[in-house]
Amino acid sequence: MAQRVVGELAQRGHEVVVISTMPFCGFNAFSPQIKESLSETVYRFFPPNVYYTLNDFKNPYLLRAIWHAIDLFSPFATKAVEGILRTERVEIALTHNLKGLGLQTPRAMRKLGIPFIHTVHDIQLSVPSGLLIYGESMSPFENILRRPYETAVRWAMGKPNLVISPSKFLADFYRQRGFFKGTEVKILRNPAPEMHGAKRPLVRVEGPLRILFAAQLERHKGIEEILEAFKLSDIPLELHIAGDGTFRTLVEEASQANSRIVYHGYVSSGALEHLFSIVDVMVAPSRCFENSPTIIYESLQCGVPVIASDVGGIGELVNPGQNGYLVEPGNSSALAEAIKKMSDELPFFRSHEEEIRRSVAGCSLKAYVDELEKTMKEILKK
Repeated sequence: MAQRVVGELAQRGHEVVVISTMPFCGFNAFSPQIKESLSETVYRFFPPNVYYTLNDFKNPYLLRAIWHAIDLFSPFATKAVEGILRTERVEIALTHNLKGLGLQTPRAMRKLGIPFIHTVHDIQLSVPSGLLIYGESMSPFENILRRPYETAVRWAMGKPNLVISPSKFLADFYRQRGFFKGTEVKILRNPAPEMHGAKRPLVRVEGPLRILFAAQLERHKGIEEILEAFKLSDIPLELHIAGDGTFRTLVEEASQANSRIVYHGYVSSGALEHLFSIVDVMVAPSRCFENSPTIIYESLQCGVPVIASDVGGIGELVNPGQNGYLVEPGNSSALAEAIKKMSDELPFFRSHEEEIRRSVAGCSLKAYVDELEKTMKEILKK
């Protein structure tokens, strides 16, 4: 999402500088390196830590706790970012998920008097793992550490000039946890990716109800629930699964045992668009508190209705009976019932594909950047 916004800003004539991370590849990685592109200047470096941020899931809990402590308190990234901001004479900064880059990074903006807009994408400022599971409590050890962690993060983040949240759920979540006091929090939906290749046939090909699950093959994404709902259903179904993760073996075994379960592995954006052109419904049975999942925007933009868990910000995107249905998270029986209902009402949804597309029509990249430009100008005037 951030990459698409950067590209649009550059196309509109803004001089854009991107600061990001990279894996450790020798001691030179500690110093920011410039990677030029056609439209923006990209700096990458490795903030000293025990491992690269994308390798988080591979490490044991204690080592991850150490990593998060370093990420929160290390001044290295602050100094590196400050140097870049000075060199590039940045007027305003747009920050996104700072985990991995270093949560002290906003100090560089404050020190130089540079206004900044922070966009929240998940709950990681409160829960380092970013995962809160519906109906489950955090462990006593996690609860003990959570409040001091939040206190430290609030201090590190300071007061952005503006906070953008893609969902009301996430904005309320942070307000209730005491974040961003005295700072305006604006609700601005994520820009929906443009799905050009998903050309759905005017007349549906006869056959079973075709379902798509496209997500990480992890417990918190509801992969077990959709497989169980598939077993519980007494109507003809065809389940397409796209993605990868720790439950890959389970999915492979299920597809080998039942020819009506098709496992596509990890797919490219083009292959995903093709899947949207052949399926009848997309399921997102998440068990965790999601913010504003991209896959739902993609599905609705293709005219494909959605059956999703009523958790986090998902309910702000899915209008039951209009562009899909909502179900209780972790409830395979409720999911199976919603699939049956979708099968019964499929003629309605097929005839209302344009209305389904229009449910995210206001979430275009152009509209998003229009609002972002307007907001930046207002902040710079002040």
